Amino acid sequence: QVQLVESGGGLVQAWGSLRLSCAASGSIFRINTMGWYRQPPGKQREFVARITSSGRTNYADSVKGRFTISRENAQNTVYLQMNRLKPEDTAVYYCNSDLTTNTGTYYADGYWGQGTQVTVSS
Repeated sequence: QVQLVESGGGLVQAWGSLRLSCAASGSIFRINTMGWYRQPPGKQREFVARITSSGRTNYADSVKGRFTISRENAQNTVYLQMNRLKPEDTAVYYCNSDLTTNTGTYYADGYWGQGTQVTVSS
């Protein structure tokens, strides 16, 4: 059984900060890239940030300079530090992981967590 569990979401005022965490556990053979996506209310899911196992990062233009993604490979955990939050950052944030299970199943499109709600008030 593989699990991605997000945490750290909540309600915060504009210009505030939150740190999201995502811990992968279970019968995981390998994790390559981990990332964050979000789905604002009434909108489609969108890319936020990702990080490879070697630490290379990529960000959506909307969060560059405000969000920082990082990871602890030994714990299969990825973080998203969100600073100077805006109301438009309000969304359900999902953790995604490009991983292979111990039984050889490769999730090329990523394995998903359940999501954590982030609400930014003005």
